[in-house]
Amino acid sequence: MSASPTVSTVSARPGAGSAADVVRLDPNRHVPGVRQPGFAQVLHAEWVKFWTVRSTRWSLGLLFLLGAGLTTLVCWAAAGELAAGDTGESPASFITWGLLFSQLTAIALGTLMVTSEYGTGMIRATLSAVPRRGRVVAAKALVLAPVLFVAGVVTAFIGYLGGNWFLDREGIGLALSDDGVVRALFGNGLYLAGLGVLALGAGFLIRNTGAALTVGIALVLIVGNLAYALPGTWGEWVAKLMPGNAGGSVAQVMPFNGGAVLAPWTGFAVFAAEALAVLVAGYVVLRRRDA
Repeated sequence: MSASPTVSTVSARPGAGSAADVVRLDPNRHVPGVRQPGFAQVLHAEWVKFWTVRSTRWSLGLLFLLGAGLTTLVCWAAAGELAAGDTGESPASFITWGLLFSQLTAIALGTLMVTSEYGTGMIRATLSAVPRRGRVVAAKALVLAPVLFVAGVVTAFIGYLGGNWFLDREGIGLALSDDGVVRALFGNGLYLAGLGVLALGAGFLIRNTGAALTVGIALVLIVGNLAYALPGTWGEWVAKLMPGNAGGSVAQVMPFNGGAVLAPWTGFAVFAAEALAVLVAGYVVLRRRDA
């Protein structure tokens, strides 16, 4: 579509012809005489839209079910083998196991928050009401990220309590005071919040639900793991820097199979920068293309 917003001119009074009598109208920035909504109003509008969509509650419920439910189920199934040392894994690798699947719902929520508006055409009404498109992007991110953070932390703690109960029965449970446990539980929320922001940016970039979901899931779950197959140490570093591996490091007490990952907070810093870069790219595309 067009690369820049349309700028039209109207005369300030009939018959006026001088440059001083011409008012320039830019629909993406400011229309004289029309008051633009403040950021607090935009934020409230996005909050209302987010919670009035039925898929939001279903997605958050699924996030909890997959995150806490699968962590508890896997710990129950593996506790005996972990205690016997048959798996070659540490029990610490299992207390946020459900994150492997709950991250899919974070990607879906972030994607749908944007692409559903493009699918229904509501994005045009949104941008008509809020011509300053940066406010729309920022408001969506500030609604989505805290919700996913809280949901991720609650899910991780419930999963820990459920899964650790079975580990404790075998004498291999983890205390909250153990190194990395609390960090991983709160890191679960940080990682899911970051994934939502990354998916939000991808939604603005791609604008199609199926394509954006495919790209997001492939980038996090598939490409990141395939990168480990690249030869040499550079392949290992490429894998470490992929969003799923870099961000996921903060949500794990210990990686599976002793996998090579960045230090938790270093990895999260890299991941946060990647998510922010995608969001900024989405904003740039939103500014330059018609809705």
